[in-house]
Amino acid sequence: MATRHQVRQSVIALLYAFELNSQHNAFIDEILDEKKIRNEQKNFTLNLYHGILDNLDSIDQTLNTFLNDNKIAALGHIERSILRLGAYELLFTDTPNAIIINEAIELAKELANDNSPKFINGVLDSLIKAKK
Repeated sequence: MATRHQVRQSVIALLYAFELNSQHNAFIDEILDEKKIRNEQKNFTLNLYHGILDNLDSIDQTLNTFLNDNKIAALGHIERSILRLGAYELLFTDTPNAIIINEAIELAKELANDNSPKFINGVLDSLIKAKK
């Protein structure tokens, strides 16, 4: 069974496919099969993915307030996807903040450039502080 971390990796892959291809739905099953995401974990993955897409404008507007000189559209695909996932989980789920931040940092270490973990941590931490 896939771990929650693998689920989040899959969500990042799905968001990346969404940005790069108008036929992104064609890749959903392929990405989930490749990562061996099944059953309950598949439902969790799809809930995160569709939740992000359903709230994309709101998530992006919220993130833009914490991005100083940048805007979400100016970021790289991976960083943008990690921030969107983290913001969605912070704003719309009951997952503890510490887990969300830790997962986002780990995803950034694995998938993005060397400066990304610190940057993503800062943005999501600012979101948490504003949420309180």
